[in-house]
Amino acid sequence: MTKAPQIDFKFEIAVIPVSDVDRAKTFYTKLGWRLDADFAAPDDWRVIQFTPPGSNASVIFGRNVTPAAPGSAQGLYLIVSDIAAARDALVARGVETSDIFHGGDAHRGTDTPYIFGQVRENGPDPARGSYRSFLSFSDPDGNGWLLQEITARLPGRVDGDTNFGSASELAAALRRASSAHGEHEKRNGGKHDDNWPDWYADYIVKEQAGKQLPA
Repeated sequence: MTKAPQIDFKFEIAVIPVSDVDRAKTFYTKLGWRLDADFAAPDDWRVIQFTPPGSNASVIFGRNVTPAAPGSAQGLYLIVSDIAAARDALVARGVETSDIFHGGDAHRGTDTPYIFGQVRENGPDPARGSYRSFLSFSDPDGNGWLLQEITARLPGRVDGDTNFGSASELAAALRRASSAHGEHEKRNGGKHDDNWPDWYADYIVKEQAGKQLPA
């Protein structure tokens, strides 16, 4: 029996419901997202597309593009490699955000639900574990966004080439590799490692793929 070829299904668009298209356009422009399209027709149809920096997927909003109630889109996740730097960048653009938070040991509580439940502990994850630190913000209609800090993927979560969404994301990976390589040199008596570029490359690729990191 001939096996059917694998077909890629790449997530492309999330549609978010808004009440005031121009107000929403102003807000997402303020975020620094790329404006990809703004199309309109005489029959009161309009669609606007924005793409977050480094993202392969985009968001669309407009008039007569979704029956959902404005503000009903919740739990929209954006992945960042440095949660503190991401918050600083949003605040500098005049965006009101939550403080950085992490999940506690319990999942039931009174906070706004997110992937770790309804308990939000102040500050980043104490161990700064990947997937564990968050912050939230909303657009003018109340559509809810969450930023999640990911520095190393779980095993099997990355299939394909190593890639970075921006120069700053690559720089953060290089800093982590540099720190780990410094420990590697210490374990080897402080001797300079002439093969550090290969070590860095191996570390960064394995970190993204969620594999065992080099010792």
